[in-house]
Amino acid sequence: MRRMKLAQYRKHLQESPTAELRRMLEEERKNLFMARRDSATKQLENPMRIRQIRKNIARILTMLREREPESAEARK
Repeated sequence: MRRMKLAQYRKHLQESPTAELRRMLEEERKNLFMARRDSATKQLENPMRIRQIRKNIARILTMLREREPESAEARK
């Protein structure tokens, strides 16, 4: 979600289904890999991009972890 304000991004994460969150997580991890590669080869234009991606990954993981107890209780 490029250029989305933080509050909008959080709302989007909350409303997204778990499968979509997992897809977004994989995409952000790929973006992090590419940004680190670009940084190593001195091609990264915005060094803050790595930090932003890492925070997005943490936000997605937090949402997934918040949903874990819900799915575990539903199985009982």
